[in-house]
Amino acid sequence: MRQPWIRGVVCALAAVVVAPAASVRAAAPVDGAEDLRALLDRYCVTCHNERLRTGNLALDRTPLDPIREGADVWEKVLLKLEERAMPPPGRRARPEPAAYDAAAAWLEAALDRAAETAPDPGRPAIHRLNRAEYANAVRDLLALEIDAPALLPADDLGFGFDNNADLLNVSPALMERYVSAAHKVSRMAVGDPRLRPAAETYELSRTRVQDHRVGDAMPFGSRGGVSVRHRFPLDGVYELRLRLQRDIVGNIYGLQREERIELRIDGEQVALFRVGGDLGCARASLAGYHGCLDADGQLVARVAVPAGTRDVGAGFLRRTLAPEGLTPRRVPVSSFILSAAKDPPESERMALEHLVIDGPYDAAGPGDTASRHRIFLCRPDQSTPGGDDDWAGAHARADAGPAEVACARRILGTLARRAYRRPATEADVATLMEFFAAGREDGGFDGGIQRALTRLLVDPEFLFRIETDPPGTAPGTAYRLSDLELASRLSFFLWSSIPDDELLDDAVAGRLRAPATLERQVRRMLADGRSDALVENFVAQWLHLRNMNRVTPDVNRFPEFDDNLREAFARETELLVANELRADRGAADLLTADYTFVNERLARHYGLPGVYGSRFRRVDLGAGAPGGRGGLLGHASILTVTSHATRTSPVLRGKWVLENILGAPPPPPPDDVPALDENTPGEPHRSVRARLEQHRANPVCASCHARMDPLGFALEGFDGIGRWRAADGDVPLDTSATLPDGTAFDGPAELRTLLAERREAFVRTVAARMLTYALGRGLEAHDQPAVRKIVREAAPEYRWSSLVAGIARSVPFTMRRSEP
Repeated sequence: MRQPWIRGVVCALAAVVVAPAASVRAAAPVDGAEDLRALLDRYCVTCHNERLRTGNLALDRTPLDPIREGADVWEKVLLKLEERAMPPPGRRARPEPAAYDAAAAWLEAALDRAAETAPDPGRPAIHRLNRAEYANAVRDLLALEIDAPALLPADDLGFGFDNNADLLNVSPALMERYVSAAHKVSRMAVGDPRLRPAAETYELSRTRVQDHRVGDAMPFGSRGGVSVRHRFPLDGVYELRLRLQRDIVGNIYGLQREERIELRIDGEQVALFRVGGDLGCARASLAGYHGCLDADGQLVARVAVPAGTRDVGAGFLRRTLAPEGLTPRRVPVSSFILSAAKDPPESERMALEHLVIDGPYDAAGPGDTASRHRIFLCRPDQSTPGGDDDWAGAHARADAGPAEVACARRILGTLARRAYRRPATEADVATLMEFFAAGREDGGFDGGIQRALTRLLVDPEFLFRIETDPPGTAPGTAYRLSDLELASRLSFFLWSSIPDDELLDDAVAGRLRAPATLERQVRRMLADGRSDALVENFVAQWLHLRNMNRVTPDVNRFPEFDDNLREAFARETELLVANELRADRGAADLLTADYTFVNERLARHYGLPGVYGSRFRRVDLGAGAPGGRGGLLGHASILTVTSHATRTSPVLRGKWVLENILGAPPPPPPDDVPALDENTPGEPHRSVRARLEQHRANPVCASCHARMDPLGFALEGFDGIGRWRAADGDVPLDTSATLPDGTAFDGPAELRTLLAERREAFVRTVAARMLTYALGRGLEAHDQPAVRKIVREAAPEYRWSSLVAGIARSVPFTMRRSEP
């Protein structure tokens, strides 16, 4: 989504008045407002005046002194001057490069001085925790992993991110979901003795090839199957059931061979099954095979499992002594899903369809779980914290004695401090104690804590990030956030979660806003594993990696694409960015990285030899990589999400580069843009580039396509799923391109070099996108001086830690404007 202050800045390039050549001469230096006004009158006001308002922009009436009164307009002008986009390239009357630079430098300095004199940090709306933040907050508050998508709906996107406060509204239906989630979470955390057995099914995609080890739950030497993190709510017996994949008639794949399937929990084998082969289910005929429709009925194990979240895996033991990755390639099951009336190929393998975990049966107590250890800091009977001593006598005690009350107050006060992100008040604890008393009547001490925890999880102080104006603050005044509010902003920015005790302690003591303390906390938090949230939530949305779950390449055009590749594409990019963040390299290195992370499946897709197995490992690309692959623009994730189902799209790829690399997004297309003509069977094949020429020939379309298409043409060497190619059909590819300013380049390697030369534009884009994410709102014109300051202070290396620290001490992040 475009920033609101940029909307409408669309110049009608066709309506340009061409001045005579004699009018072009060296421009005088821009030393003040009068010089800038003279330059604008000469080159810009002809179109951008009150009468014509070309691009909905009038410069003849916009004041330069004081500049803050027209800051929204002058930020637009500055952007165009820096890009040298106005007057349009090709017009004979254009300022010389030195005049562009001088005008942009003076305007930038004037805008920054005005922002320094009268800061405007904006006023974010009240921020509801989004789904990811809720899950992380529960994890850090209760040491409990939850399946957030099963509890809460997805959040809407605003300015490219799902943490935009303006869209995080609460409807009655959504509030009901939060209440339901609170009940379920509190039962899971405490352990509810009234819990009835329930079954949870883990389905496997039919387009996943089950040739390699999956997850950490299964050992090397296994293949395929499933690996999940499952929450066992109570100590008890659980039934684990496996079902094998079938064709559309119901015949189980791969029964012609005997396979051994093992079940593991936390790495320990709990069951080993044999199925197929000598069981008489050879696929001699379809009729004979029908007798084995229930051959997987024996794949059931009843296991006593302690309560807690555990790694559960099921997979096939390998039948070969060859190292992982050196076994013959198999045909994906998805390639013959619809072939029910004939025998599958010999290379077909047995595969799992789903895993069902059912229970608990014969429940023995809530167990000694991490969440109970986190919650139960004490026990009224002085027994071991977190234990289940109260299980048998949960209903046998009379009114709560002093020991129970004191212990409950300690537990709930500690939880409230963490959940509300501030010291708990007496009123906070008193409210929770009322719910404790009510819950204790039915469920004893544990039941009381569970009821109070449910109340805490629906409290507005937990579900919302609320910032209040200090008493006596004048309306519309910029003021500094309190240390506690700053701590909350910082933790949700870097961790998408609540502050930890160390951060809260600094905030409570009033130390956090001190520059040295803030810098130390930023570096500590970046080094913490919880900062993976920056990759999972910020990077995945900035680079559109989440769209990988929704792309559907045409199965006939790209039969090689499967869920293994889908996951590998996204994982490669996540690992690269995470590695760059951990190493604290320069942000611009993402454009030119000469290494990547691949497993065997992805390496084979890229044509990289010598990589075996499902584990991702770092590989150096070097000059010998097919197509000169390197940097973000060589990642199949980005190349796939910017393609159509049946073909590449230079337009989408060019638009992606403009938006996410250069920070200069094109305006939205007109509503009546016709679809690109498809190739007609029987006629000569036309490349995508040739078909796009029709759009570029239209002057209305040319204004935007002249900027987008060249960037996309350079990436045409990669097909619709990021594989290197030399031709589009039978037409040799032309990856040469020329930008409107005359800059020529050819192919992805030269495009990377071009972008690296403009690395400051990329770093500014990263800073702006990250600040948008950190604030939970779209950026306005008054935020641009802060973006420029962040970039300047991070120069010349532009390390990630410098950018993050710059955001953490910036005016929009540390300040807020009071209510008008």
